[in-house]
Amino acid sequence: MKRSLAVSCLFLAMTVATAAYADEAHDKGGDKSPPAAKVAAPQDQSAVSRGSVRVGGQSIDYTATAGTLVLKNKDEKPIASMSYVAYVRNGVKDSSHRPITFLYNGGPGSSTIWLHMLAFGPQRVEVGSGAATPPAPYRLVNNDSSLLDASDLVFIDAPGTGFGRVLDKDQGGVGKAKDVYGFDEDAHAFAQFITRYLTVNNRWNSPKFLFGESYGTTRSAMLANILENDDSVGLNGVMLLSAILSYDIGVDFPQVNPGANNISYVMGLPSYAATAWYHHKLPQSPADLPSFLQQVEHFATTDYLQALMQGSQLDAATTQKIAEQLHQYTGLPTAYIVKAKLRISGGQFAHELLGADDDVTGRLDSRYSGPALDPLAEEAGYDPMDSSIDAPTVAEFNDYVRNTLKFGKDMIYKPQIDVFKDWDFKHQPPGAPFPLPFTPNVMPDLAAAMKHDPDLNVLLMGGYFDLGTPFYSAEYEMHQLPIPGRLQKNISYQFFPSGHMVYLDPDSHKGLHAAAASFIDSHYRK
Repeated sequence: MKRSLAVSCLFLAMTVATAAYADEAHDKGGDKSPPAAKVAAPQDQSAVSRGSVRVGGQSIDYTATAGTLVLKNKDEKPIASMSYVAYVRNGVKDSSHRPITFLYNGGPGSSTIWLHMLAFGPQRVEVGSGAATPPAPYRLVNNDSSLLDASDLVFIDAPGTGFGRVLDKDQGGVGKAKDVYGFDEDAHAFAQFITRYLTVNNRWNSPKFLFGESYGTTRSAMLANILENDDSVGLNGVMLLSAILSYDIGVDFPQVNPGANNISYVMGLPSYAATAWYHHKLPQSPADLPSFLQQVEHFATTDYLQALMQGSQLDAATTQKIAEQLHQYTGLPTAYIVKAKLRISGGQFAHELLGADDDVTGRLDSRYSGPALDPLAEEAGYDPMDSSIDAPTVAEFNDYVRNTLKFGKDMIYKPQIDVFKDWDFKHQPPGAPFPLPFTPNVMPDLAAAMKHDPDLNVLLMGGYFDLGTPFYSAEYEMHQLPIPGRLQKNISYQFFPSGHMVYLDPDSHKGLHAAAASFIDSHYRK
């Protein structure tokens, strides 16, 4: 995803100093310097427009508000601004009977342009499904799967992304990167944004839902707990798309934590199998993918896990037997699997599956493929999915936000920024006496929110062809939540034959809309 290095002119209206030079000289030469120019205090900004969208044959008129809200510290000093686009259905007499859903992508460091312009906003950018998008000019079309039929929508960009910025002294604030860049800092920023939005727009009594994708699900777990317990914001439901709550079981870098991360290889295997099935690389291709994946899951959690747990004690004959079965499920050469000691990371799999053709698969959506940057490398080095969707989505949004939503003239929209040099990786989960300085696990946060509010419901959704946040890992996390058994009934599941961004596949997009709309409709009092 592209990164912009330009600085936004947001909130930078300057006041020209008219005071006379100081009477005292500032150096031996007697030079006199003017006082520093005063910077106008940052203010909320917004632009209002109106539109209509057709969903399921029904025409829905709405009011759109694009703008920024200013976040403040405990001393009421501005520290950051966050940009957003909200769509509110017209003609609703009582907002307490109209749900509102807050949506955000992840990263960390990503704006919410993707959920907005590809998934649930009223207009959708046409991009290739599992294939490259043709070059410009691109197309923006009516979104038949917009969620506006079920809920008002607020698409929120993370601090520093979109039109939002960290507001330092040059921008009239006192903000620093450390105020908003970190697991806990980011979650508190979103909590402040949501409570401010509810106040400014008089929506405190509306049914409220969270929808996070990717790192947005990590944020949702922390955010739900903060909103429920610190801010007294009652939530009706939390929707998690392509979830990752415990980073210890990801397939990106399991090799850096040997032994402890054996479970990572187990959790990733079903996604490897689904990808090999999609690309016709299985020695024997099954007709029914879900049934096949159940078979793979059983092997992964029994024979495969037991073999991994034995480490160097595993004998050669058993190693060969397990490798041959992994070949049947992944399409990778048996010799390669043996050489890897049965342990294949997501990046290695993406590089090797199509290696005979010098191609690699996508990471976030392994249906996509592209030429290997280095056929002799260990990992892919880029994601062909990004190459397909980034340019059309960014181009169309920049046109749409200025010409249709009437916001952002002379401002720069940042789809994604690099926050990792400033990111605070510590997290203090509920019950911990202090922030824990290791890879976070936010399962306790979601569990705390569910225990404090036993009526809180969770919908987990994901795609089979996702090597970034494997669907089986997410399902495993839900079953490991430290909650009473009776609360497990509050969790529902829906998986699709698509990738990380489920909505890139047209049929899965319709299914995603149906699942989210049904979840919203089922979990508030009418």
